[in-house]
Amino acid sequence: MAGQPMKHLLRGHAVQVCLAWLAGRYLAFTLRTTRWTLEGMDHLAPHVAGAPMIVGFWHEFLPVMPGLLLLGRRLPGYRATAVHALVSQHRDGRLIGEILRQFEVIPVHGSTTRGGASGLRELVKLLRRGSMIAITPDGPRGPRRKAAEGIATLAALAGVPIIPCAAWTSFRIKLGSWDRMSVPLPFGRGVMICGTPIAVARDGASGGVAVITAALNAVADRAEQACHA
Repeated sequence: MAGQPMKHLLRGHAVQVCLAWLAGRYLAFTLRTTRWTLEGMDHLAPHVAGAPMIVGFWHEFLPVMPGLLLLGRRLPGYRATAVHALVSQHRDGRLIGEILRQFEVIPVHGSTTRGGASGLRELVKLLRRGSMIAITPDGPRGPRRKAAEGIATLAALAGVPIIPCAAWTSFRIKLGSWDRMSVPLPFGRGVMICGTPIAVARDGASGGVAVITAALNAVADRAEQACHA
């Protein structure tokens, strides 16, 4: 029974904020001490310069994808642009949102199961204002590496391309979570892949899901292979 008080303590707001701050500081240190290689810079360049985009990546890459922001800010022509991320309204999503804020990413709370429609409407507005949006289309609960239709619907409604992304690091700890997430360790090598942009026609959301899933799996496999090369 001693576990119940501990669970309640860990769920407290102050504790969650503290945990998020610690996790954010750790990831910032780790990602900055990783020796990164970026593939697909030409796919990213127009958007780093200010064109809106949707960055899609699998949920398992959440801990390493802030590295894309660090790399993008070093590219020629970089222009500061608001970055938003769709996160779950669940407690875990709120924790992720607090971590993302430390990388100047603004969370938009919603999902395909809770608050999804309102979340999509807000993201369409943000894209039309020129923001960048990050989405994990298999989150927050899976199934792993299978995209839900939300990301395709967003791209179709906003008329903005999806950039499929993935990252892999040589030093990492693999978790036993549903998505097989890996937490990066400092001082390793990292490979960031930005794939060919995917345009979704206004009436093509349903058909676009398979294309998006295949592209995200391709960049995920490429990132792992390149990191091990």
